Amino acid sequence: MMTLRTFLLRATLAVSLSAATGAVFAPSATHAAAPQVRTQAPGFYRMMLGDFEVTVISDGTLPLEPDKVLTNTRPEHVKKLLADAHLNLPVETSVNAFLINTGSKLVLVDTGTGEFLGPSLNKLVPNLRAAGYEPEQIDAVLLTHIHTDHSGGLTVGGKQIFPKALVYADKREVDFWLNADNMEKAPADKKPRFQEARIALDSYVAAGRLKTFEGDTELFPGIRSIASPGHTPGHSFYSVESKGQKLVLWGDVMHVAAVQFPEPSVTIQYDVDSKAAAAQRAKAYADAAKQGYWVGVAHVSFPGLGHVRANGKGYTWVPANYSISQ
Repeated sequence: MMTLRTFLLRATLAVSLSAATGAVFAPSATHAAAPQVRTQAPGFYRMMLGDFEVTVISDGTLPLEPDKVLTNTRPEHVKKLLADAHLNLPVETSVNAFLINTGSKLVLVDTGTGEFLGPSLNKLVPNLRAAGYEPEQIDAVLLTHIHTDHSGGLTVGGKQIFPKALVYADKREVDFWLNADNMEKAPADKKPRFQEARIALDSYVAAGRLKTFEGDTELFPGIRSIASPGHTPGHSFYSVESKGQKLVLWGDVMHVAAVQFPEPSVTIQYDVDSKAAAAQRAKAYADAAKQGYWVGVAHVSFPGLGHVRANGKGYTWVPANYSISQ
């Protein structure tokens, strides 16, 4: 056994050698700090809704500047509301899609952005696979509307991502975005949305796999569309019900939770009809708060599942309590 005297002698000798030779004794590599990873875990989250399994799939996040794009408000006021929510500009805004496994069908609501909006997005397919599914297994894709961040993931690199799926959208939505005259009349800054719609959907149209519906329609047992025009001409919610439990998927009825829940009258530049969009938002908030059903939102922080509670003249978003089990 080493005595204290021996230990001190050896320590003194080491210090002397270091001073004499200029050597530096670095800590052992086993004690080095681990490298920073700076990535998140795969973006999926599951919950049971009666007999249906709902899996939220993240397509990533998009940096948004709400002070510049929100309307019917003032930039300074928007910045204050964001600061109250401890959010900095730009705000990382989630892009969420929702996969419903009914037991007999796999139904995907919205598809993310594809390649159109930058490297922080286009994560839907790898996250879908991480969740245990392949794109080829999807039976149906339901589009809330044909904006790029909801339909862009249909076709990536010229290839159909969901080669067996039927794609569903409201007829008014399809007629608006796939109309060449509408693209020609659109302002220059809006034309890319029409072009991106064609890139996403043309091959499905050619294959006869784009199906349209009109208004409130039952598409599959337990899944129906709810007409909610305003943000776009054929914008649709989807109501999902099983065993008395209900989830309504809102699409783009709102974009910035920290602003548009407390102040539902705030609109956004992306609305085709801001007045109608605001009316749909007020109606959706009131119904969700009164009925108490689940809500799924494309641009609320992942996983975008929760409830809505009335709060004075506005509302409060109550996110789902995290659960390791379903």
